[in-house]
Amino acid sequence: MTVSNPTDSDKNQISYRASGVDIDAGNRLVEIIKPFAQRTLRPEALGGIGGFGALFEVPGKYRQPVLVSGTDGVGTKLKLAFQYARHATIGIDLVAMSVNDILVQGAEPLFFLDYFACGKLDVETAAQVIQGIAHGCEQAGCALIGGETAEMPGMYPEGEYDLAGFAVGVVEKDRIIDGSSIRENDLVLGIASSGPHSNGFSLIRKILDRHAGQPDTGLDETWLIDALLAPTRIYVKSVLALLAELPVKGLAHITGGGLLENIPRILPDGAMAHVDRSTWVRPPLFDWLQQHGNVTDEEMLRVFNCGIGMIVIVAPEHALTAIDGLRSGGEIVWQIGDIKSRKPGTPSIVIT
Repeated sequence: MTVSNPTDSDKNQISYRASGVDIDAGNRLVEIIKPFAQRTLRPEALGGIGGFGALFEVPGKYRQPVLVSGTDGVGTKLKLAFQYARHATIGIDLVAMSVNDILVQGAEPLFFLDYFACGKLDVETAAQVIQGIAHGCEQAGCALIGGETAEMPGMYPEGEYDLAGFAVGVVEKDRIIDGSSIRENDLVLGIASSGPHSNGFSLIRKILDRHAGQPDTGLDETWLIDALLAPTRIYVKSVLALLAELPVKGLAHITGGGLLENIPRILPDGAMAHVDRSTWVRPPLFDWLQQHGNVTDEEMLRVFNCGIGMIVIVAPEHALTAIDGLRSGGEIVWQIGDIKSRKPGTPSIVIT
């Protein structure tokens, strides 16, 4: 291609870079993230990062494969990432929110795509975020096979960005977990969370704003921020290992809506979950948030996971084996309740 020298009439021309979009910076970012994405690839991924579309072959081990998809973001947890310049793990949160969601139907995550949008591309910051996404994909065993980096001047404040992600998994049609087999006397197991994960941060930031005007001389602020920004735990490998060994009746990812709203989502008509809060150790962060925000018990249970990030429901005869298996997979797990019959007009969950 031949490019002519500018003439006098060309001197007032405006370039894409002058309007705020740096194509070269985007290209540099792609080159930086390629090795990280490469580490996540599975044999079924056809091609690599940089194509117009991402190709992925359904694994041949499935007889009747059903695809399960999920999409999510990180919410206003991003605001704390901006404020404290903590960008390295926010990508793990992004992956976790989608892969944990599709996991609860028994699906093995296959691949993930991300969307990173900003007003002006800071290559170093974006690289940290996307490297975190790659780390999350490695934890989930899925391939990072594509994404979009959008530089949109005027859309976002300086130094801020937005994230969204999309995961696709697969499950055998006859092994889909939908909660329909849950019965009275089944047991409810709770797997520990790593913190608030990526939910409730609008309330958290409100509490932090209130606390900022009332300094706590005994507070270790580093502990607080570390606890708040701890990346969402990814349960994929431990739970898939459990599913390969035992018939699990129900799984619930405890996200927005907390324990109060997410557990009932998987219960069939006529079933009620009874959960006993004394059966697990609530992390100190939630005590701090409740105390400094003057938050009611019910609101805590409706907004936060309160230390339980994933629910597993099994038959009584499988409970000990399930607990041992999850612990062998690196999880902290408790038996936190059981299933009872429910009469019409009564609540589908009781937490005492």
